Amino acid sequence: MARCRYSITSPTCGFEVPHPAKRRTSQRTGRPLTDRGVVSAVKTSEKLTAEVDAWAKANAMSRAQAICRLVELGLSVASTPAPAPAGPLELERIAIRQINELLDPSLPVDERERRIRRLVKGPPEFSAERIDLPKPRK
Repeated sequence: MARCRYSITSPTCGFEVPHPAKRRTSQRTGRPLTDRGVVSAVKTSEKLTAEVDAWAKANAMSRAQAICRLVELGLSVASTPAPAPAGPLELERIAIRQINELLDPSLPVDERERRIRRLVKGPPEFSAERIDLPKPRK
């Protein structure tokens, strides 16, 4: 018996049984290929998923279409970075404004000013260690 390229030996009788040749066809079986792109899994919170679903429902599209559209919209927006502060005085002014927003409005004015000064200038114990301040004369 001639040996077939694709053969298997029967374990019971020891004969070589020809293996059916694998046919290669130009046609694929199954679902036809489409230009859908890469499938990406995204892990989001329940709240974000609910917001995306609400947006998708309002725009009459599926969740996948909504996620793609929202990403496209986000990427198409020209991001302009905030201008860098001009110098240390402007940085201090920005810090004071932010601290003012965070402080309790019911505090007396003098206590608010003391807290702002302590946060911006730092505690007096460390003033000798600061490199941005002139060294005290001895």
